[in-house]
Amino acid sequence: MKETTVERKPRILYVITEDWYFWSHRLPLARAARNAGLEVVVATRVNNHKELIEREGFRLIPIRLTRGSTNIIREFLTVLELANIYRQERPDIVHQVAIKPVLYGTWAAKIVGVPIVVNLLAGLTEKFHAQRWKSLILGKLVELGYRLAFWRMNQVTIFQNVTDMKKFIESGIVKKNNVELIRGSGVDTSRFVDSPEPDAPPVVVLASRMLWEKGVREFVEAAKQLRTEGVKCRMVLVGSSDSESPGSVPEATLKSWQAEGAVEWWGHRDDMPDVYAQAHIVCLPSYHEGAPKVLLEAASSGRAIVTTAVSGCKEIVRHNENGLLIPPQNPAALASALKALLQNPGPRKQMGRRGRQIVLEEFSDEIVVEQTMALYRRLLSHKTC
Repeated sequence: MKETTVERKPRILYVITEDWYFWSHRLPLARAARNAGLEVVVATRVNNHKELIEREGFRLIPIRLTRGSTNIIREFLTVLELANIYRQERPDIVHQVAIKPVLYGTWAAKIVGVPIVVNLLAGLTEKFHAQRWKSLILGKLVELGYRLAFWRMNQVTIFQNVTDMKKFIESGIVKKNNVELIRGSGVDTSRFVDSPEPDAPPVVVLASRMLWEKGVREFVEAAKQLRTEGVKCRMVLVGSSDSESPGSVPEATLKSWQAEGAVEWWGHRDDMPDVYAQAHIVCLPSYHEGAPKVLLEAASSGRAIVTTAVSGCKEIVRHNENGLLIPPQNPAALASALKALLQNPGPRKQMGRRGRQIVLEEFSDEIVVEQTMALYRRLLSHKTC
């Protein structure tokens, strides 16, 4: 009597820095992969989302990768840790998200021989090409690391906006036939729904990690200017300080701003649909982005947006259509744009309705997930040929 062998499902391994980021940005994609018959494994630093991830039926592998570390020995050990995970798990696809997972994970995949590598670089290249690293030397070493890691490697790099993609192609780090444009991580339009604006006074919300590069300082300066001009509104910061980022706004600074009445600081919030429902305008004066999820959520919630004319943001917000675009690091321009929308509720509400329409047509979870699943199917079909 012959023994029957059970064919192993194709295995996809997601490598992401933080469990909360997987939960907030990659959960719909992982669910779609599971529903399509793939075995889903998640390697991430485990914090508060372990039970939620495992409840979905995903196997969870804790890793020690630290976003803020620059210790060479620790970083080298991270590459070895990932290589050991890849050797044990034997994934058919490894999907790596963000700077360190892409760089270290690609090296690890090269060592082990992972057949398919999908890399997602979100919001990197504005910072990368402007050389806003700790030093020019470090920036050049990182660029060299990408070049060597991607060399002779069966990998596809996903970019979230055209500007970032073109810069990496033109610099020779990636080849044109090894890139994919998938704009954003999607938004759940059934959760982030259009709702009527609340009663006055109007509320302007900046929702993000509290980092200087998100334009927090400019937001506070604009709030002070609006107050000086007698513009009635509540200026609200939503998000927590990120202690692992060198550009984090200290909690003491956030509390002092709130104490002096410049802004309100609501801290971290898990109920973001309710936050947007309380807002009249959503603001993100960031210096650089990939395709910021906060803007997609705000647009899906029918809120007018004020943001900077940088790659990532300007793909979501069309000037005078669903919001206003301003130059980065310009508090006066930010205050002027906010004032224009605060004093003109009719155009503001029209922009909110248009934003919802744009998300439904271009940025919904369904669209982004299907584009990524189509990439998986294509890569797996080539693997089995």
